[in-house]
Amino acid sequence: MKTNTSRKSGFTLVEIMIVVAIIGLLAAIAIPNFVRARQTSQTNACINNLRQIDGAVQQWALETKQATDAQPVEGDVLPYLKNSVTCPAGGVGATFATSYTLNTVQEKPVCQIGGAYEAPNTHILPADYVAP
Repeated sequence: MKTNTSRKSGFTLVEIMIVVAIIGLLAAIAIPNFVRARQTSQTNACINNLRQIDGAVQQWALETKQATDAQPVEGDVLPYLKNSVTCPAGGVGATFATSYTLNTVQEKPVCQIGGAYEAPNTHILPADYVAP
């Protein structure tokens, strides 16, 4: 006697729903962390850009014998910067002029953008560390 046992292999609807629920749970955990990591990365990159700009302003003032109240413009500082410097939170269309404001030599440059998901002026160059 022959018995034909036909067994169809596949996933049941419940198994597929469980897998989809697990993937959804993992995505719900990962996406906010990705956004937060991107924000932190943009903030750190912008602060490093502000450091480069401040160094360029100081070098310009030293080489051209400017007073501390001198106001540099973009054209004065750009030759001292190696690459094009823009705030990463500004997106593709950001330029130096739309990203940063140059103040006097004694004042720190300021980011105009401050982050898309953050409060304005969160990209701030910290004060210089003075040893006690």
